Amino acid sequence: MDLLEKKIYIAGHKGMVGSAIWRHLQARGADNLIGSYSNDLDLRDQQSVSDFFERERPDIVINAAAKVGGILANDSFPFEFLMDNLRIQNNLINSSLDQNVERFLFLGSSCVYPKKADQPIKEEYLLTGPLEETNESYAIAKIAGIRACEAIFKNKKKMYTSIMPSNLYGAFDNFDLNSSHVLPAMIRKFHDSKINGNQPVKLWGTGSPLREFLYVDDLADAAIFILDKNSHHPLINVGTGHDIEINKLAKMVQSVVGHEGEIFWDTNKPDGTHRKVMDISKITGMGWEPKVSLIQGITQTYKWYLQNINSLKMVNMYI
Repeated sequence: MDLLEKKIYIAGHKGMVGSAIWRHLQARGADNLIGSYSNDLDLRDQQSVSDFFERERPDIVINAAAKVGGILANDSFPFEFLMDNLRIQNNLINSSLDQNVERFLFLGSSCVYPKKADQPIKEEYLLTGPLEETNESYAIAKIAGIRACEAIFKNKKKMYTSIMPSNLYGAFDNFDLNSSHVLPAMIRKFHDSKINGNQPVKLWGTGSPLREFLYVDDLADAAIFILDKNSHHPLINVGTGHDIEINKLAKMVQSVVGHEGEIFWDTNKPDGTHRKVMDISKITGMGWEPKVSLIQGITQTYKWYLQNINSLKMVNMYI
């Protein structure tokens, strides 16, 4: 399939993931891309989404729109994380089917897998055990979207594919401390403490959990790679296949930012799942590999943060 000849709708095209995919498609010469702004189209509203699809009639839909956040946000707003995400994805999937959209790419998250899943996590581990409590609502919504696309893939023989990235970071990330994920939260904390006389930085948990981090431009590259293929897999993990202890990540971010103060760990705060690293053998078997190392990605993300710090909206839970 020649992507450059298709009309592609990217839901969430101004967020971290959607904007990265948009940039990568443009770089390849795609000039028939469409997006929508939340002020003009509420993806939670079924009729509005249906009208939009009937009017625009895209060939390919990429669902990079979701309500996202870290442990604090997920724990504080479980109902909103469940219902908003269900509404967004259900409306996009249903309207895509109604308009006979050729390809649908559903963006999920590694948090859909069981809390105590064997490591590295394979796609077939989905729904084999209880979820991590701190992001259960978000995970349940995403699992529903995965299963919906899987049913369409198998029963309706349409290329509706779900990709599960590991922890993402990069340009246009959310740096608000009330709703951000661990890596952008660290960048914000170390930067703020640095410019305030290298004050000590307090971080959540023990620092012992292990996490895998994927630069968002690598995720965008993988998404386009998958759209270019006739995949036989309805669910595909995307990551680096390597994890790092959170305390080591903190020291890496601290070094990139240039913070010279102390780090304290608030052990009264939850760690979340102890370890989470993805088995990426399906996508690497198809011929894709990540290109950006963790230190390179953090350096590029901090550079982007410094360039955009004055224009960032620190309270923004929609990607």
